[in-house]
Amino acid sequence: MKLTFLGGAGTVTGSKILLEVGYKKILIDCGLFQGLKELRSKNREPLPINLNDLNVVLLTHAHLDHSGYLPVLIKNGYSGKIYCTAATKDLTEIILLDSGKIQEEEAERANRHGYTKHKPAKPLYTIDDAKQTLLHFQTFDENKWYPIDEEIRFKFLNSGHILGSVFIVLEVKGKTIVFSGDIGRENPILLHQYSYFPKADYLIIESTYGNRIHKNVSIENELLKYIKHTYSKGGVLMIPTFSVERAQEIIYLISILERKNKLPNIPIYLDSPMGVNATEVYFKHANNHTLSPQDINSMISTVHLISHVDASKAVVNDNNPKIVLAGSGMITGGRILHYLDKYVSDKKNSVLIVGYQAEGTRGRALLAGDNEIKFFGKYHKIRAEVFKINAFSGHADQNELLNWLKHIISPPVLTFINHGEPHQSQALKTKIKTELGWKSTVAKMNKSYYLQ
Repeated sequence: MKLTFLGGAGTVTGSKILLEVGYKKILIDCGLFQGLKELRSKNREPLPINLNDLNVVLLTHAHLDHSGYLPVLIKNGYSGKIYCTAATKDLTEIILLDSGKIQEEEAERANRHGYTKHKPAKPLYTIDDAKQTLLHFQTFDENKWYPIDEEIRFKFLNSGHILGSVFIVLEVKGKTIVFSGDIGRENPILLHQYSYFPKADYLIIESTYGNRIHKNVSIENELLKYIKHTYSKGGVLMIPTFSVERAQEIIYLISILERKNKLPNIPIYLDSPMGVNATEVYFKHANNHTLSPQDINSMISTVHLISHVDASKAVVNDNNPKIVLAGSGMITGGRILHYLDKYVSDKKNSVLIVGYQAEGTRGRALLAGDNEIKFFGKYHKIRAEVFKINAFSGHADQNELLNWLKHIISPPVLTFINHGEPHQSQALKTKIKTELGWKSTVAKMNKSYYLQ
């Protein structure tokens, strides 16, 4: 058996792990690289795999950094199946179609305004490519074993990260290999807590927050503080929002504030077709979350859901105070750019960051205090106040990761630490050694590891 990390090693993006068992090739996740230009350029590089030899793709969850490369895989010749949960399939459909649309629009805009080195600029993939990808999906229930062949079987276990997200447990010739994907919080806002399992001969664990401890604060009160602060200035509160999970969490918390009559009289918008569609998926998969019918009705009545582009333009051009949730969460594209274009240069307005910002993204630049950011081919002065709520994270922190690991009865032969910036992964490695006494290694990009 051999593991090769084709993404998500030394970084939090582009997750792809190839498991080879004899002549069988299994790809765990198929994510898009985001952030730094040197990482994004890897999306244009061919994978070192003969796609005719790839047998199956297993998907831990729908986020773009775990699913966003799938249309390229299909376009380049992969003809097999993509296995995931039903909720992951529904969310991945939304995410891939949106990604294809954004890439088409960015290529068109770059060509129209001439800010491209490529003549012409071409999207990595299109909406049609995304639609073709969806034909390859096959869904499976959690907590059940399913065969891949006579020697390999798999099981999905809830990981508590986003709707439908799972740990992947593979049994191969009597050995158990567990892929964590992304691990959620011990007490998620909307989801059921992640599962535990007693055994892993080999474990692949994420380390996004391998060196961080999330603050124990009231997210509800933090959110209200920034809403009231921006309202007192007569400004617009812009919340770059991940359309899956984070958007639904914020809408839920705002609806609670509304029920408690704590909100100022201010309109609230979710201006994201993907966010609107993802919210509907949440309501469809009632068994995968903890929302009550009353919660759902309150969420629907509190926030204006904006999908059509004309409605979006009208909200952008309305200068009155408002709260706007819009994608993308790291400000790498999407409708949030139109709000920033209009409002980020005015100090009465605010930007509230509510999620992880990868290196090289505009969101990371805002948090670093940069005076300007570039989009739409030009630089924009940052005069709006920038705030961050750290406690929103959908990733387990260092303590939560260690507590999760402690439920494994006997130490794995080897634990691979991936999906983290180098200092985060290295810190988790040190903690695993000192607190658990386990053997672990930080995964390296494009390096192969042989399993006994």
